[in-house]
Amino acid sequence: MAAECSGGTASDPAGSAAGLPPSATEADGSAVVRVLSYNIRSMRDDRAALARVIRACAPDLVLVQEAPRFFRWRKAAERLARASGLTYVTGGATTAGPMILARLRAHVERTEDVLLPRTPGLHQRGLATAVLRFAGARLGVVSCHLSLDARERYGQAGLLLERVAGLGVPHAVVGGDLNDRPDGRSFRRIAGELRDGWAAEPWGGEFTSTPHAPRQRIDALFTTGGVEVLGCGVPYGLPGLRAADLLAASDHLPVLAALRVPAGG
Repeated sequence: MAAECSGGTASDPAGSAAGLPPSATEADGSAVVRVLSYNIRSMRDDRAALARVIRACAPDLVLVQEAPRFFRWRKAAERLARASGLTYVTGGATTAGPMILARLRAHVERTEDVLLPRTPGLHQRGLATAVLRFAGARLGVVSCHLSLDARERYGQAGLLLERVAGLGVPHAVVGGDLNDRPDGRSFRRIAGELRDGWAAEPWGGEFTSTPHAPRQRIDALFTTGGVEVLGCGVPYGLPGLRAADLLAASDHLPVLAALRVPAGG
């Protein structure tokens, strides 16, 4: 795949920006919601650094990939949520990795864990899904981690889009590790129907892999058309967020977005 121009590194954040709108409920009932998508590599790295990164991003939602899936995985998920000031919503081992965490601000209307069809010899993949309400705004949420295999990944992209359409709400956000770049077939399939947050309103840094020498964007946040993207990217330059923690927390960099979700839905 073609290389992309640099979006900054953890030690030299060329695209950094300190400001991103805070969480808010607005007079018309719409909600500003901060969403973080993060592949945490099963918490095999520095767990304290991981929690510090998440707290510094001040997210209302965290769409996790590679959540703990094996022995005592629920306790590990609860520890991460507690250390990050969040609560567990759904996913983990039940979805083969994707998971959703949220602040108490989010009212959970419903959740569903989905296992995708598995190709023999390849890893099981799944989707963590939920419908949440922020004051007067309702938001569908999907966390995903697509296949390393190009053919399976393309099919999963289609199933992901079907699942978003089936949430039954007009406004939704999807976050995940796509294992594909923006010029790839699967990424383009998703971006053809949903809005790519970085492309809509770039903020911070672009590349997510790998933290020590980021050169590709394989992690992304997408929204349905009615959701306004106020900024989206790797959260370089946030107050309290240390470059050393970004390097120590995982083998991916997170993607943070501020979204304005209309009231109703």
